[in-house]
Amino acid sequence: MGTAITAGDFRNGVTFEMDGKVMQVIEFQHVKPGKGAAFVRTKMKNVLTGAVTETSFNPTAKFETAYIERKDMQYLYNDGELYYFMDQETFEQTPINSDVLPDSFKFVKEEMICKVLSYKGKVFGVEPPTFVELEITETDPGFAGNTATNTLKPATLETGAQIKVPLFVGPGEKIKIDTRTGEYLSRA
Repeated sequence: MGTAITAGDFRNGVTFEMDGKVMQVIEFQHVKPGKGAAFVRTKMKNVLTGAVTETSFNPTAKFETAYIERKDMQYLYNDGELYYFMDQETFEQTPINSDVLPDSFKFVKEEMICKVLSYKGKVFGVEPPTFVELEITETDPGFAGNTATNTLKPATLETGAQIKVPLFVGPGEKIKIDTRTGEYLSRA
C-alpha cells in the first residue's frame, strides 16, 4: 500500500487513485455550508483519458496517492503517429502515440529533452521544455531600425509551428520561446 491522502488535503496537481483510475486535481474548493457537513468540491481530470469531472467529497474521504513517474527523455524522431523518445540512462527507446502529446509539442525538435509522464508504465503525457530556442524558417524580412515590439508578424519555425514575432526579427534567426504560452521571448 502506498500513501493515503484525504480530500481535505487536496491541492492543485495532486494525483490520486479512485475506482482504479488515476485522477489529478485541477481545482478544489472547501465548502462549509451553514447547515450540514463541510465538503470539498473538486474538479479533476482522469490522467489517462483526459476526461474532466466534478465531484464533491467528504473532507475525510481517503484515497491512495498515485505515483506519477516523470522521466527526462530525449525526443528522437517521429514515424507517422509514433514519436520516439530515449531514456537518458538506459538508452531504451519508447514509442509514444501522437494523441498523448500536448499542443505545445509543436515547439519540440529532435534531440530536445522532454519530461515523459507515466503511471505504472503507461505513458499519459509529455511535457516539453519550458523554454526552447528555434530558428525562424519563414517570415517577412526584419526591418533594421524597426524596434517596435508591440507590432507582431507571423513567422514559421523550423518545427513547422507558427507564432507571432516582433517586426525586427528576420528569417534564419534563432529565437527563444516559452512553450507554455507559445510566446516569443527574445532573440536567442
